[in-house]
Amino acid sequence: MLKAIHHVQLAMPAGGEDRARAFYRDVLGVPEVEKPDNLKPRGGCWFETGGLRIHLGVENDFRPARKAHPAILVDDVDALAATVAKAGYAVKTDEPLEGFLRAYVYDPFGNRIELMQAIA
Repeated sequence: MLKAIHHVQLAMPAGGEDRARAFYRDVLGVPEVEKPDNLKPRGGCWFETGGLRIHLGVENDFRPARKAHPAILVDDVDALAATVAKAGYAVKTDEPLEGFLRAYVYDPFGNRIELMQAIA
């Protein structure tokens, strides 16, 4: 029986850890957590806060996920999208989805991430 999603893993190219930290930790504000010792040689990095877990793993034949994406609930989609844009990353606004404001942001590797804000 399925219960919940434990984490989302996105791909990144080898050697992109510092760029991942600059985006996920410094811009989005998700703290980095240390990977288990047995997984460290694979590269990549993990970012987690509360129930939100985003893991980035090295993919040798890397291609960004431009359609497939995680959708993250946020308190203020406009403010976070503005922060992402100010930091120099791509942002695209989209039509509201029933009950949500939303925008797409793109990590330094071109992976698409949807930001969603619940509206009354």
